[in-house]
Amino acid sequence: MKPVRERIATLAVFLANGFGIGAWAVEVPRIKESLALSDTSLGIALFAFALGAIVAMPLAGQLAPRFGSGRATALLGAAFVIALPLPALAPNLISLCVVLLALGAANGALDVSMNGHASAIETQWQSPIMSSFHAAWSAGGLLGAATGAMLQTGGIGVVGGLLVPDALIAGAILFAALLALRDLGPRAAAGGGGFVLPNAAVMKLALLAFLCMLVEGAVADWSAVYLRSALNEAASVAAVGYSAFAFSMAACRVIGDVSVRRFGSSRIVGVGGLIAAAGLALVLSVPTVLTACVGFAMVGVGLANIVPVIFSAAGRSTLTPAIGVSMAATAGYAGFLVGPPLIGLGAGLIGLRLALGVLVAATLTVCVLGGKAVRGSSRVAVQNTPGITR
Repeated sequence: MKPVRERIATLAVFLANGFGIGAWAVEVPRIKESLALSDTSLGIALFAFALGAIVAMPLAGQLAPRFGSGRATALLGAAFVIALPLPALAPNLISLCVVLLALGAANGALDVSMNGHASAIETQWQSPIMSSFHAAWSAGGLLGAATGAMLQTGGIGVVGGLLVPDALIAGAILFAALLALRDLGPRAAAGGGGFVLPNAAVMKLALLAFLCMLVEGAVADWSAVYLRSALNEAASVAAVGYSAFAFSMAACRVIGDVSVRRFGSSRIVGVGGLIAAAGLALVLSVPTVLTACVGFAMVGVGLANIVPVIFSAAGRSTLTPAIGVSMAATAGYAGFLVGPPLIGLGAGLIGLRLALGVLVAATLTVCVLGGKAVRGSSRVAVQNTPGITR
């Protein structure tokens, strides 16, 4: 029998987490203004968020064997609810860095746990469904940003701008926990303790996650800058590139599970990497408003379901899904952080257009290596799980 209740509960957690991150994103400028932070100071604070996530992600992979993936997800969801409004209460930069370190750790740990639990549900479901969870996260992000903007328009302050969404998130997490956030399948032995060294299959998947999210981070931070310099247009026009990327990614994740069932995971990764590379090449070779919309939309289409497929494959490559997901997620998040400064460094040396060519190489690498890496994860799953076939 398929775990329908468990899937609904986990979708609610993904939606809630995306909602929280979306609400937080629109409050960043107001927090910057309220504390009179410089761009450099804000960058330090946001680095604390990222550092917290990177430190917590590998540790989160150890919670599922000890507590069960469902219970770990519920506990970390509660931690995220507690941490989300804290930045609005910070009186200075030092305290802001501390609370953002905590928020980043809660968010990173929850990201690993909920993806690991989703991978366990997918195994029980016996059909690709990971993209639906990521679609819920993307939808939550859009809803959270829209809600935050509405609250600001209504004159709600920074504290209310995070507390109101946080109350909704708490309700969603509580609903999920009461509905069906429970352990699925046999729990891995908890006596192993400590970190688990990645096997070759997980290392390949982690590399793919790193490359994909490196591209995502670079597109998020540099697409508007590149188009504004190349087109000499207003910032609002230059922003169309990222808008096309974000909306096409969200839309394709809605139909991602159907696509994976229809074409197979390896083809989604291989063809997706090729589509993304072609879109980037189009934008870099012919920079116009039209090609920006088409090209960055192609990047969104190509990348939309690669990371969900990679997380699903990583979950199959270790005895406990959360451990494999934690390895891939940590590598991916590192790529998301490395991408923007890498492009900035390259732009200073060889120019922005040539530096962005690194992204074409990254997506082509995913295209060439991705299919084989995903197929290899299925063989590892069978070897690591005696008596279970897929």
